[in-house]
Amino acid sequence: MSIKTETMTLNMGPQHPSTHGVFRLLVEVDGETITKAEPIMGYLHRGSEKLAEGFAYSQFIPYTDRLDYMNAMTNNYVYCASVEKLLEWEIPERAEYLRVITMEINRMASHLVWWGTYLLDIGALSPFLYAFRDRETCLDLLNEISGARMTFNYHRIGGVKWDAPDGWIEKVKEKCKELRENFQEYDRLVTGNEIFQARTIGVGKLTKEQVINWGLSGPIARASGVDIDIRKTEPYSIYDRFDFNVPTSDVGDVFARYQVRIAELYESLKIIEQACEQIPEGDIIHKKGARLMMIKPPAGEAYFRAEASKGEIGVYAISNGKNKPYRVKLRRPSFVNVSILQDILVGNSIQDLVAIFGSLDIVLGEVDA
Repeated sequence: MSIKTETMTLNMGPQHPSTHGVFRLLVEVDGETITKAEPIMGYLHRGSEKLAEGFAYSQFIPYTDRLDYMNAMTNNYVYCASVEKLLEWEIPERAEYLRVITMEINRMASHLVWWGTYLLDIGALSPFLYAFRDRETCLDLLNEISGARMTFNYHRIGGVKWDAPDGWIEKVKEKCKELRENFQEYDRLVTGNEIFQARTIGVGKLTKEQVINWGLSGPIARASGVDIDIRKTEPYSIYDRFDFNVPTSDVGDVFARYQVRIAELYESLKIIEQACEQIPEGDIIHKKGARLMMIKPPAGEAYFRAEASKGEIGVYAISNGKNKPYRVKLRRPSFVNVSILQDILVGNSIQDLVAIFGSLDIVLGEVDA
Protein backbone atom coordinates (compact mmCIF):
# COMPACT_ATOMS: atom_id res chain seq x y z
CA MET A 1 0.00 0.00 0.00
CA SER A 2 1.47 3.36 -1.10
CA ILE A 3 1.49 6.32 1.23
CA LYS A 4 -0.05 9.48 -0.17
CA THR A 5 1.68 12.73 0.78
CA GLU A 6 0.80 16.34 0.20
CA THR A 7 3.19 18.99 -1.00
CA MET A 8 3.97 21.93 1.25
CA THR A 9 4.38 25.53 0.14
CA LEU A 10 7.12 27.54 1.87
CA ASN A 11 7.81 31.26 1.71
CA MET A 12 11.42 32.37 1.74
CA GLY A 13 11.48 36.11 2.23
CA PRO A 14 11.14 38.86 1.58
CA GLN A 15 12.90 39.28 4.95
CA HIS A 16 14.82 35.98 5.02
CA PRO A 17 18.56 36.63 5.50
CA SER A 18 19.62 34.13 2.83
CA THR A 19 17.85 36.18 0.18
CA HIS A 20 20.34 39.05 0.69
CA GLY A 21 17.63 41.66 0.58
CA VAL A 22 13.99 42.15 -0.24
CA PHE A 23 13.28 39.11 -2.38
CA ARG A 24 10.61 36.47 -2.06
CA LEU A 25 11.01 32.88 -3.17
CA LEU A 26 7.91 30.69 -3.18
CA VAL A 27 8.93 27.04 -2.91
CA GLU A 28 6.80 23.91 -3.11
CA VAL A 29 8.30 20.78 -1.54
CA ASP A 30 7.36 17.11 -1.52
CA GLY A 31 9.05 15.84 1.59
CA GLU A 32 12.52 17.37 1.23
CA THR A 33 12.49 17.57 -2.58
CA ILE A 34 11.71 20.86 -4.30
CA THR A 35 8.97 20.39 -6.89
CA LYS A 36 8.39 24.02 -7.82
CA ALA A 37 10.11 27.37 -7.25
CA GLU A 38 8.82 30.84 -8.10
CA PRO A 39 11.03 33.92 -7.68
CA ILE A 40 8.90 36.97 -6.85
CA MET A 41 10.51 40.39 -7.30
CA GLY A 42 9.54 44.02 -7.01
CA TYR A 43 9.76 44.79 -3.29
CA LEU A 44 12.70 47.16 -3.85
CA HIS A 45 11.67 48.66 -7.19
CA ARG A 46 12.77 52.30 -7.48
CA GLY A 47 11.94 53.09 -11.10
CA SER A 48 15.51 53.99 -12.07
CA GLU A 49 14.84 53.83 -15.81
CA LYS A 50 11.91 56.23 -15.53
CA LEU A 51 13.86 58.56 -13.25
CA ALA A 52 16.56 58.88 -15.93
CA GLU A 53 14.09 60.65 -18.22
CA GLY A 54 13.80 63.55 -15.77
CA PHE A 55 17.50 64.27 -15.30
CA ALA A 56 20.26 65.78 -17.38
CA TYR A 57 22.53 63.00 -18.67
CA SER A 58 25.22 63.61 -16.05
CA GLN A 59 22.73 63.73 -13.16
CA PHE A 60 21.79 60.07 -13.61
CA ILE A 61 25.30 58.76 -12.89
CA PRO A 62 24.77 58.53 -9.07
CA TYR A 63 21.65 56.42 -9.69
CA THR A 64 23.74 53.80 -11.48
CA ASP A 65 25.74 53.38 -8.25
CA ARG A 66 22.58 52.04 -6.62
CA LEU A 67 22.07 49.19 -9.10
CA ASP A 68 24.71 46.62 -8.19
CA TYR A 69 26.07 48.60 -5.29
CA MET A 70 28.83 45.99 -4.87
CA ASN A 71 30.20 46.82 -8.33
CA ALA A 72 29.23 50.47 -8.74
CA MET A 73 32.27 51.54 -10.77
CA THR A 74 31.24 49.33 -13.68
CA ASN A 75 27.70 50.67 -13.48
CA ASN A 76 29.09 54.23 -13.71
CA TYR A 77 31.24 53.24 -16.65
CA VAL A 78 28.68 51.45 -18.80
CA TYR A 79 26.18 54.31 -18.54
CA CYS A 80 28.81 56.95 -19.34
CA ALA A 81 30.09 54.85 -22.24
CA SER A 82 26.61 54.56 -23.75
CA VAL A 83 26.24 58.37 -23.72
CA GLU A 84 29.77 58.75 -25.12
CA LYS A 85 28.75 56.42 -27.93
CA LEU A 86 25.86 58.78 -28.75
CA LEU A 87 28.24 61.74 -28.64
CA GLU A 88 30.99 59.91 -30.59
CA TRP A 89 33.59 61.20 -28.14
CA GLU A 90 37.14 59.87 -27.92
CA ILE A 91 38.17 59.47 -24.29
CA PRO A 92 41.65 60.50 -23.05
CA GLU A 93 43.95 57.52 -22.49
CA ARG A 94 44.77 58.30 -18.87
CA ALA A 95 41.05 58.41 -18.08
CA GLU A 96 40.56 54.97 -19.66
CA TYR A 97 43.38 53.52 -17.56
CA LEU A 98 41.92 54.99 -14.37
CA ARG A 99 38.53 53.58 -15.33
CA VAL A 100 39.94 50.07 -15.84
CA ILE A 101 41.95 50.13 -12.60
CA THR A 102 38.98 51.27 -10.53
CA MET A 103 36.60 48.82 -12.21
CA GLU A 104 38.90 45.86 -11.56
CA ILE A 105 39.51 46.84 -7.92
CA ASN A 106 35.74 47.05 -7.54
CA ARG A 107 35.30 43.65 -9.26
CA MET A 108 37.56 42.12 -6.61
CA ALA A 109 35.63 43.84 -3.82
CA SER A 110 32.38 42.45 -5.26
CA HIS A 111 33.73 38.89 -5.49
CA LEU A 112 35.05 39.16 -1.94
CA VAL A 113 31.62 40.11 -0.62
CA TRP A 114 30.19 37.10 -2.43
CA TRP A 115 32.88 34.76 -1.13
CA GLY A 116 32.51 35.84 2.48
CA THR A 117 28.72 35.98 2.64
CA TYR A 118 28.30 32.76 0.65
CA LEU A 119 30.48 30.79 3.06
CA LEU A 120 28.54 32.38 5.91
CA ASP A 121 25.27 31.25 4.31
CA ILE A 122 26.38 27.63 4.30
CA GLY A 123 27.78 27.65 7.82
CA ALA A 124 31.39 28.94 7.82
CA LEU A 125 32.16 32.07 9.84
CA SER A 126 35.92 32.57 9.42
CA PRO A 127 35.94 33.18 5.63
CA PHE A 128 33.58 36.12 6.11
CA LEU A 129 36.16 37.84 8.32
CA TYR A 130 39.00 37.21 5.88
CA ALA A 131 36.92 38.45 2.94
CA PHE A 132 35.92 41.70 4.59
CA ARG A 133 39.49 42.31 5.70
CA ASP A 134 40.61 42.26 2.05
CA ARG A 135 37.52 44.07 0.84
CA GLU A 136 38.52 46.93 3.16
CA THR A 137 41.82 47.15 1.29
CA CYS A 138 39.93 47.52 -2.00
CA LEU A 139 37.45 50.04 -0.62
CA ASP A 140 40.21 52.12 0.96
CA LEU A 141 41.87 52.45 -2.45
CA LEU A 142 38.59 53.40 -4.12
CA ASN A 143 37.78 55.83 -1.33
CA GLU A 144 41.11 57.60 -1.83
CA ILE A 145 40.48 58.18 -5.53
CA SER A 146 36.73 58.82 -5.49
CA GLY A 147 35.89 60.12 -2.01
CA ALA A 148 33.33 57.36 -1.36
CA ARG A 149 33.34 53.75 -0.19
CA MET A 150 30.47 52.14 -2.12
CA THR A 151 28.51 54.59 -4.26
CA PHE A 152 31.47 56.19 -6.00
CA ASN A 153 30.03 58.54 -8.62
CA TYR A 154 33.59 58.68 -10.00
CA HIS A 155 33.26 58.08 -13.72
CA ARG A 156 32.10 60.98 -15.84
CA ILE A 157 30.74 61.31 -19.36
CA GLY A 158 34.03 61.91 -21.16
CA GLY A 159 36.40 60.53 -18.52
CA VAL A 160 36.67 60.56 -14.73
CA LYS A 161 35.90 63.07 -11.99
CA TRP A 162 39.50 63.80 -11.04
CA ASP A 163 42.98 62.36 -11.28
CA ALA A 164 44.53 59.80 -8.92
CA PRO A 165 46.11 61.29 -5.77
CA ASP A 166 49.90 61.48 -5.59
CA GLY A 167 51.37 58.06 -4.89
CA TRP A 168 48.07 56.24 -5.44
CA ILE A 169 49.24 54.15 -8.41
CA GLU A 170 52.28 52.93 -6.46
CA LYS A 171 50.07 52.11 -3.50
CA VAL A 172 47.79 50.04 -5.75
CA LYS A 173 50.81 48.03 -6.94
CA GLU A 174 51.83 47.27 -3.36
CA LYS A 175 48.32 46.26 -2.33
CA CYS A 176 48.09 43.89 -5.30
CA LYS A 177 51.06 41.93 -3.94
CA GLU A 178 49.42 41.76 -0.52
CA LEU A 179 46.07 40.65 -1.92
CA ARG A 180 47.63 37.91 -4.07
CA GLU A 181 49.13 36.31 -0.97
CA ASN A 182 45.81 36.57 0.86
CA PHE A 183 43.88 35.00 -2.02
CA GLN A 184 46.20 32.00 -1.87
CA GLU A 185 45.22 31.70 1.77
CA TYR A 186 41.57 31.34 0.68
CA ASP A 187 42.38 28.15 -1.18
CA ARG A 188 44.08 26.66 1.85
CA LEU A 189 41.19 27.64 4.10
CA VAL A 190 38.16 26.72 1.97
CA THR A 191 38.65 25.18 -1.47
CA GLY A 192 40.02 21.84 -0.29
CA ASN A 193 37.79 21.63 2.77
CA GLU A 194 35.87 18.33 2.73
CA ILE A 195 32.73 19.78 4.30
CA PHE A 196 32.63 22.64 1.79
CA GLN A 197 33.14 20.25 -1.11
CA ALA A 198 30.36 17.99 0.18
CA ARG A 199 27.98 20.97 0.14
CA THR A 200 28.95 22.15 -3.35
CA ILE A 201 30.32 19.43 -5.64
CA GLY A 202 27.60 18.00 -7.88
CA VAL A 203 24.99 20.37 -6.44
CA GLY A 204 22.89 22.78 -8.52
CA LYS A 205 24.21 21.79 -11.92
CA LEU A 206 23.53 24.04 -14.89
CA THR A 207 24.13 22.75 -18.41
CA LYS A 208 25.56 24.85 -21.20
CA GLU A 209 22.19 24.65 -22.97
CA GLN A 210 20.34 25.97 -19.91
CA VAL A 211 22.74 28.89 -19.64
CA ILE A 212 22.26 29.84 -23.28
CA ASN A 213 18.48 29.36 -23.27
CA TRP A 214 18.01 31.51 -20.15
CA GLY A 215 20.45 34.20 -21.29
CA LEU A 216 22.67 33.84 -18.24
CA SER A 217 26.07 35.54 -18.19
CA GLY A 218 29.16 36.16 -16.09
CA PRO A 219 30.78 33.55 -13.81
CA ILE A 220 27.58 31.49 -13.85
CA ALA A 221 27.79 31.06 -17.62
CA ARG A 222 31.55 30.50 -17.69
CA ALA A 223 31.25 27.79 -15.01
CA SER A 224 29.00 25.87 -17.40
CA GLY A 225 31.30 26.02 -20.40
CA VAL A 226 30.09 29.24 -22.06
CA ASP A 227 33.41 30.94 -22.75
CA ILE A 228 32.18 34.54 -23.01
CA ASP A 229 33.75 37.49 -21.24
CA ILE A 230 32.98 40.78 -22.97
CA ARG A 231 36.38 42.14 -21.96
CA LYS A 232 37.86 39.47 -24.27
CA THR A 233 35.18 38.62 -26.83
CA GLU A 234 34.15 42.22 -27.53
CA PRO A 235 36.90 44.37 -25.96
CA TYR A 236 35.87 47.83 -24.81
CA SER A 237 37.84 50.66 -23.26
CA ILE A 238 41.49 49.49 -23.35
CA TYR A 239 41.04 45.85 -22.27
CA ASP A 240 42.63 44.60 -25.50
CA ARG A 241 45.98 45.93 -24.20
CA PHE A 242 46.17 43.53 -21.28
CA ASP A 243 47.19 39.89 -21.01
CA PHE A 244 44.70 37.96 -18.89
CA ASN A 245 42.79 34.70 -18.98
CA VAL A 246 39.07 33.94 -18.80
CA PRO A 247 38.51 31.18 -16.19
CA THR A 248 35.96 28.58 -17.30
CA SER A 249 34.69 25.14 -16.33
CA ASP A 250 32.55 22.49 -18.02
CA VAL A 251 31.11 21.09 -14.78
CA GLY A 252 28.40 23.68 -14.08
CA ASP A 253 27.82 22.92 -10.41
CA VAL A 254 28.05 25.18 -7.36
CA PHE A 255 31.71 24.28 -6.82
CA ALA A 256 32.56 25.25 -10.42
CA ARG A 257 30.94 28.66 -9.96
CA TYR A 258 33.02 29.08 -6.81
CA GLN A 259 36.24 28.14 -8.63
CA VAL A 260 35.58 30.55 -11.50
CA ARG A 261 35.07 33.52 -9.17
CA ILE A 262 38.19 32.71 -7.13
CA ALA A 263 40.24 32.45 -10.35
CA GLU A 264 38.84 35.80 -11.52
CA LEU A 265 40.34 37.49 -8.46
CA TYR A 266 43.81 36.62 -9.72
CA GLU A 267 42.99 37.78 -13.26
CA SER A 268 41.82 41.17 -11.96
CA LEU A 269 45.13 41.54 -10.15
CA LYS A 270 46.98 40.88 -13.42
CA ILE A 271 44.94 43.54 -15.25
CA ILE A 272 45.44 46.12 -12.49
CA GLU A 273 49.19 45.55 -12.33
CA GLN A 274 49.59 45.88 -16.10
CA ALA A 275 47.43 49.02 -16.16
CA CYS A 276 49.49 50.59 -13.37
CA GLU A 277 52.66 49.94 -15.37
CA GLN A 278 51.26 51.31 -18.62
CA ILE A 279 49.25 54.33 -17.44
CA PRO A 280 50.33 57.51 -19.29
CA GLU A 281 50.20 61.12 -18.22
CA GLY A 282 47.58 63.39 -19.78
CA ASP A 283 44.02 64.63 -19.55
CA ILE A 284 41.44 62.80 -17.48
CA ILE A 285 38.29 64.06 -19.23
CA HIS A 286 37.18 65.07 -22.73
CA LYS A 287 37.61 68.76 -23.51
CA LYS A 288 33.81 69.21 -23.60
CA GLY A 289 33.24 67.15 -20.44
CA ALA A 290 33.51 70.17 -18.14
CA ARG A 291 30.09 71.40 -19.29
CA LEU A 292 28.25 68.18 -18.49
CA MET A 293 24.88 69.82 -17.75
CA MET A 294 24.84 71.22 -21.27
CA ILE A 295 25.42 67.90 -23.06
CA LYS A 296 22.88 67.32 -25.82
CA PRO A 297 23.69 64.18 -27.81
CA PRO A 298 22.36 64.17 -31.36
CA ALA A 299 19.08 62.31 -31.87
CA GLY A 300 19.74 58.60 -32.08
CA GLU A 301 20.18 55.47 -30.03
CA ALA A 302 23.11 53.47 -28.66
CA TYR A 303 23.62 50.24 -26.74
CA PHE A 304 26.78 49.63 -24.76
CA ARG A 305 27.58 46.52 -22.74
CA ALA A 306 30.35 45.59 -20.35
CA GLU A 307 31.44 42.69 -18.15
CA ALA A 308 30.35 43.39 -14.61
CA SER A 309 31.20 41.13 -11.67
CA LYS A 310 27.87 39.34 -12.06
CA GLY A 311 27.65 39.22 -15.86
CA GLU A 312 26.71 41.36 -18.83
CA ILE A 313 25.45 44.80 -17.91
CA GLY A 314 24.14 46.94 -20.72
CA VAL A 315 22.63 50.39 -21.22
CA TYR A 316 20.39 51.21 -24.16
CA ALA A 317 20.07 54.99 -24.44
CA ILE A 318 17.83 56.96 -26.78
CA SER A 319 18.40 60.67 -27.41
CA ASN A 320 15.93 63.11 -28.94
CA GLY A 321 18.54 65.87 -29.13
CA LYS A 322 17.69 67.42 -25.76
CA ASN A 323 19.73 67.56 -22.56
CA LYS A 324 17.76 64.71 -20.97
CA PRO A 325 17.55 61.09 -22.18
CA TYR A 326 14.36 60.23 -24.03
CA ARG A 327 14.69 56.65 -22.75
CA VAL A 328 17.20 54.58 -20.79
CA LYS A 329 16.87 50.80 -20.64
CA LEU A 330 19.11 48.78 -18.33
CA ARG A 331 20.21 45.19 -18.94
CA ARG A 332 20.95 44.02 -15.38
CA PRO A 333 22.74 40.67 -14.99
CA SER A 334 21.24 39.85 -11.59
CA PHE A 335 17.71 40.29 -12.94
CA VAL A 336 18.40 37.84 -15.77
CA ASN A 337 20.42 35.38 -13.70
CA VAL A 338 17.90 35.06 -10.87
CA SER A 339 15.27 33.79 -13.30
CA ILE A 340 17.05 30.41 -13.44
CA LEU A 341 15.90 29.64 -9.89
CA GLN A 342 12.58 28.30 -11.16
CA ASP A 343 14.51 25.75 -13.23
CA ILE A 344 17.66 24.94 -11.27
CA LEU A 345 16.00 24.31 -7.90
CA VAL A 346 13.42 21.76 -9.07
CA GLY A 347 14.46 18.22 -8.13
CA ASN A 348 17.03 19.36 -5.57
CA SER A 349 16.81 18.93 -1.82
CA ILE A 350 15.55 21.80 0.32
CA GLN A 351 18.82 21.61 2.27
CA ASP A 352 20.70 22.61 -0.90
CA LEU A 353 18.48 25.60 -1.67
CA VAL A 354 20.63 28.24 0.03
CA ALA A 355 23.84 26.74 -1.39
CA ILE A 356 22.41 26.92 -4.92
CA PHE A 357 20.77 30.32 -4.54
CA GLY A 358 23.89 31.88 -3.02
CA SER A 359 26.06 30.55 -5.84
CA LEU A 360 24.21 32.83 -8.29
CA ASP A 361 25.54 35.97 -6.52
CA ILE A 362 22.63 38.35 -7.11
CA VAL A 363 22.15 41.87 -5.78
CA LEU A 364 18.59 43.08 -5.37
CA GLY A 365 19.51 46.64 -6.31
CA GLU A 366 19.76 45.60 -9.94
CA VAL A 367 17.10 42.89 -9.82
CA ASP A 368 14.50 45.49 -8.86
CA ALA A 369 16.01 48.56 -10.54
